[in-house]
Amino acid sequence: MFLDTAKIQVKAGRGGDGMVAFRREKYVPNGGPWGGDGGRGGNVIFVVDEGLRTLMDFRYNRHFKAQAGEKGMTKGMHGRGAEDLIVRVPQGTTVRDAETGKVITDLIENGQEFIVARGGRGGRGNIRFATPKNPAPEISENGEPGQERDLLLELKVLADVGLVGFPSVGKSTLLSVITSAKPKIGAYHFTTIVPNLGMVRTQSGQSFAVADLPGLIEGASQGVGLGTQFLRHIERTRVILHVLDMSASEGRDPYEDYLAINKELESYNLRLMERPQIIVANKMDMPDSAENLKIFKEKLAASYDEFEELPAIFPISSLTKQGLAPLLDATAQLLDETPEFLLYDETDMEDEAYYGFDADAPAFEISRDDDATWVLSGDKLEKLFTMTNFDCDEAVMKFSRQLRGMGVDEALRDRGAKDGDLVRIGKFEFEFVD
Repeated sequence: MFLDTAKIQVKAGRGGDGMVAFRREKYVPNGGPWGGDGGRGGNVIFVVDEGLRTLMDFRYNRHFKAQAGEKGMTKGMHGRGAEDLIVRVPQGTTVRDAETGKVITDLIENGQEFIVARGGRGGRGNIRFATPKNPAPEISENGEPGQERDLLLELKVLADVGLVGFPSVGKSTLLSVITSAKPKIGAYHFTTIVPNLGMVRTQSGQSFAVADLPGLIEGASQGVGLGTQFLRHIERTRVILHVLDMSASEGRDPYEDYLAINKELESYNLRLMERPQIIVANKMDMPDSAENLKIFKEKLAASYDEFEELPAIFPISSLTKQGLAPLLDATAQLLDETPEFLLYDETDMEDEAYYGFDADAPAFEISRDDDATWVLSGDKLEKLFTMTNFDCDEAVMKFSRQLRGMGVDEALRDRGAKDGDLVRIGKFEFEFVD
């Protein structure tokens, strides 16, 4: 089965908790704090594997969770950092954020790596909180939670040249005679239901990859037939070979077919029309093909202005292998002259993550729940809450001082909070003391 889309969930490992410990050894008076830091949580990393061809591995396994870091230990020893979780994906995989739809990364090179979810840092042990005023602190931090996100994976096959056209115009037969690929060939529509890839080597020694894409029909960009299911695979190609049945064996006009397919490409993505096209007039061994080709050229010339350059037309027969060498040489030459096309612009890409302090970001937000409870939220505040070890009284006092320093008390007072009102952070509730 060919699977080219998948939705998955990734969760990086949380950092290990710091430890509260004290040095108690004979002949070592006033040993002091000795609790170590927790280890770093594991990242979730996507790695391109050229041996994979589909996203089939993600059909049944949709959740990927990295290991948490080891907790800090006594004697000031740090916990061990967790190993990163390596997830292998095929070449040509685009990774999007499921909530925003923004492109996170485009993985096209073998061995390319990208961290899609970062592990949390380890919490600090009590050895980190020793000061001249408090030489024996009973306080430590919990580990930072790892990043968690839902992702959309989209596979777009890596091919230099794409074969497009109506069903049964001879695309699969053409691929089978110019490459070693063995696509299914049949005398019925939609014989090809998955993209087929093959490598072409011309007589001059040049080589390029060709993709035979499932047949398009009118309305494909709106989901008719196989719809948009495989139109995405054309986006990576640099040259399009537009295959036409010049024999009109199914009663269709080749020129109308040509216009219809271009309209579908344009409707799906206007930027597909930037790619140069070569018109492949196939089935020239059939009766009436030569006359139909002459009429086609006249109609095509009439649709262009006097000084516009017409697309190249190559009459061939896949069955008798007539005219293939000039077509392949022209395709190779056009590939040399055609640069890579940018698939995504800046508006499509997710902003680069910034892990430093953002002075403009609000430290917290206050809202009121239906039960009259004050609700505190915000990334900075919630992170402080998660990393606070509420088993330690000193840690609780430190957290309350941090809230006061952030201006939470004053903001609640300004909003009308009174002594004894309930305040909630996540599932944790406490009373407001004025």
